[in-house]
Amino acid sequence: MVLLKLAASTILTIVVLGVVLGGTVSSSPTPEARWQWPLSPKPAVLRTFDPPDKPWLSGHRGVDLGPAPDGGPVTAPSDGVVTFAGVVVDRPVLTIDHGGDVRSSFEPVTSDLKPGDTVRKGQMVGMMEPGHCWSGICLHWGVRRGDEYVNPLSFVADMRPSILLPLG
Repeated sequence: MVLLKLAASTILTIVVLGVVLGGTVSSSPTPEARWQWPLSPKPAVLRTFDPPDKPWLSGHRGVDLGPAPDGGPVTAPSDGVVTFAGVVVDRPVLTIDHGGDVRSSFEPVTSDLKPGDTVRKGQMVGMMEPGHCWSGICLHWGVRRGDEYVNPLSFVADMRPSILLPLG
């Protein structure tokens, strides 16, 4: 029985170390690179990240944040450089390159910023406009690492699963 407990404890330790050292949540930045919410105070998540199985399928490649009945300021979640500020289809979009092949985009957001403008974490970058959520004004926030959409919430919240460890 003691040997069985020791074996189970050893396996659990290896699994926990693998999770901690292996970084199973690849989209989480390091704690020192933690971003901030693009809306203040911390907004409600109206629609979660739901990536499609294949790039061409439908899905939700970001999160919808709100509500904000009268619109509101949008702030940079991290330092970066504006790479796009314009209209896509019928919505104003702002995209910021944060370095490390990570870009965030916000819609519908009007902004006076132009491509090449540097932004600092917490700086107001634009204002929310109506046009995305049917229930009122909300912010769609998307993040891409390279060509892959990743969950924006993993940059502002610890998304790792909780692991219970045995006592003693």
